[in-house]
Amino acid sequence: MENTHTSSVSEFQFGGDFVWHPAPELVAQSNLQRFIQKHELGSYDELMQRSTTDIEWFWDAVLGDLDIQFYKPYSRVVDLSDGKPWARWCVGGEMNIVHNMLDKYAGTEIDNRVAIKSETEDGTIQTLTYKTLRVQTNEMAAVLRGLGLGKGDAMGVFMPMVPEIVVAMLAIIKIGAIFLPLFSGFGAAAIISRLNDAEAKALFTADGTYRRGKFCAMRPIAYEAASQVPSLRHLIVLPSETPAPKLDGLKPSNSKAARPHYEAHSWREVTSLSSLSSQQPTERTSAEDPMMIIYTSGTTGRPKGAVHTHCGFPIKSAQDMWHGLDLHPDETLFWMTDMGWMMGPWEVFGTLLLGATMMLYDGAPDFPEPDRVWSLVDRHQVTALGVSPTLIRALRPHGDEIVHRHDLSSLRKFASTGEPWNPDPWMWLFQNVGRGKLPIINYSGGTEISGGIVMGNVLTPMKPCAFSGPLPGMAADVVDEHGRSVRRQVGELVIREPWIGMTRGFWRDRERYIEIYWSRFPDVWVHGDWAAVDNDGLWYILGRSDDTIKVGGKRVGPAEVESILVAHPQVSEAAAVGVPDSIKGEALICFCVLKKGADGNVTLATELKENVARDLGKALAPRNVVFVADIPKTRNAKVMRRIVRAAYLGEKLGDTSALENPASLDEIKRIRQQA
Repeated sequence: MENTHTSSVSEFQFGGDFVWHPAPELVAQSNLQRFIQKHELGSYDELMQRSTTDIEWFWDAVLGDLDIQFYKPYSRVVDLSDGKPWARWCVGGEMNIVHNMLDKYAGTEIDNRVAIKSETEDGTIQTLTYKTLRVQTNEMAAVLRGLGLGKGDAMGVFMPMVPEIVVAMLAIIKIGAIFLPLFSGFGAAAIISRLNDAEAKALFTADGTYRRGKFCAMRPIAYEAASQVPSLRHLIVLPSETPAPKLDGLKPSNSKAARPHYEAHSWREVTSLSSLSSQQPTERTSAEDPMMIIYTSGTTGRPKGAVHTHCGFPIKSAQDMWHGLDLHPDETLFWMTDMGWMMGPWEVFGTLLLGATMMLYDGAPDFPEPDRVWSLVDRHQVTALGVSPTLIRALRPHGDEIVHRHDLSSLRKFASTGEPWNPDPWMWLFQNVGRGKLPIINYSGGTEISGGIVMGNVLTPMKPCAFSGPLPGMAADVVDEHGRSVRRQVGELVIREPWIGMTRGFWRDRERYIEIYWSRFPDVWVHGDWAAVDNDGLWYILGRSDDTIKVGGKRVGPAEVESILVAHPQVSEAAAVGVPDSIKGEALICFCVLKKGADGNVTLATELKENVARDLGKALAPRNVVFVADIPKTRNAKVMRRIVRAAYLGEKLGDTSALENPASLDEIKRIRQQA
């Protein structure tokens, strides 16, 4: 059998120095240290050992410390009688997570705290207190019940990142229905496939949103999708608050022949009815009732609908935010994301369960000027800023001055997810934005995880690009092709014990869930990432194992190649893919986005090839280095390498619904034709 990974490993991955150390006062005040002391654990290591070997104790402690309230207590934390893949949690318990996010705060000091800060691209600012959010959620819950919708009904939400999207989400969950988040950049086909798979009864949408000053209509896309979802009964449309291109004529016809199966409603009209009650009861649900289906795109086939329950995804989200990010109730978290990606629901669940504040921004991160992110932090007093490595690589070439023109003194920490870091942009964020004082808490996991497998924290020192290790409660390991633990070499990232946030399978597709995650090693979740642990016990994620490139029998992860490319002073972004080669099996093709003013000539291409050969070995020298204006990415800045490869080879692209910048494919296709 082949080795899982036999390439050399870039120096930064194992030879880096610690650059950040926690101050004693930060450790003492941290949520994690207080948890350790409360439960009389001797150390962080003791916590990690007990949390992964006594999972019932750990998750019971988390539920208690987060004050998760149940209508009917659970009889036991977890039942493994059907096997680890089908673990059942909070057995026999009855609860609704919205009670824990809104209802229980009524009449407390939290009620008057700001729950949501919001800004749109045109500068419109809104704030909602917990009390206002609860009232608006209750009003929308009354609307949904009045339309005959209720427990078990799936409802899609295809909206911009504005406060109303949170109201829609919470109202759906409050009445015991199933929340189905949809990426705001989807086309009709992607929405249709997901709504039909879940047999959705309703869809929330909006007139549209703005990106880089241009109006992007969403309502006509929603109407097109709704017409092809037979189960749909209601479409609720949020009207635009700012002048937008006239959308009259795009509304569906009133004739039964043209619109036989659903009814369209205006958000403003249905929530302005005087008969609506702001005191709607919250549906009593089983702790394991489905609460959310969140779809992830597969390389082939239909998207996978990860099923999450009331006592699953929200608890894991809050625990990660609490233990890993060290978020406190007086803090504001801003993560540049979309509700269609797991980080959107994650931000909502985690902040509200902790009584903290979320910051929502709907717009481009560099519009109208490249300092938009930093101005948002300044204006809204953000304390925890979530970024992606790609976002920082894109902002870094604009220089330090645009950062320092803003007061960023409110920031206490950074967080990062989406893809592996390269050392240079990591250090730029640490030194020039965080002034060498703020931790960058790396975070990696997935939609099916409900958050993170590995993460940083504020108790342990940090190296560039590294993770402190697995989160408490996550029995993660790095293994070779036989499932044996390995250290200081690259292997597969696995999880050996269940955790409360694990997906309860894929919607109506049990076999696919088992095949993807549980079929390789007995009772072990194989996540599909390359990972490694260094001599100091720090962890590294090196990219998806299905992105691995094999050149002449040697395997290399794209992140290793891309780190070398972006280390060059003229390169801002890079993507490395493998293409068929008659001699070597595969050859490396590298796509590079250059910094402003750089010349993408033959000399630079040769230099970049030589740099890769120097650091990884001559056998792994790229066949070609191609300069492009943009690289295909998702809105949360993940590089879509499989689509890059398919476009370059002229193959079928597969599911492109998550693609943020489809024009980037045209350039790659032209390059292929010219080759």
